[in-house]
Amino acid sequence: MAIIVNLDVMMAKRKVSLNELSEKVGLTLANLSILKTGKAKAIRFSTLSAICEVLDCQPADILEYKK
Repeated sequence: MAIIVNLDVMMAKRKVSLNELSEKVGLTLANLSILKTGKAKAIRFSTLSAICEVLDCQPADILEYKK
C-alpha cells in the first residue's frame, strides 16, 4: 500500500510555483520539496489545510491511496 502525493499536479493545474506556495503556506522550500517528491513520512493537518486553501482544492486532490 502506498500514499501517492499529487502536489506537483495540483500546482501545475493552478500555475503556482514551489516558491510561491512556500511563501503562502509558510513552509520552507526544502520541506515542500520533500512533500512534493513523495518522500515525506507524514503531513500535519494544518499544513494540508493551508496547501488546500492556497491551491483551492480538496485533500483528495493532493493525496491518493494505491494498493
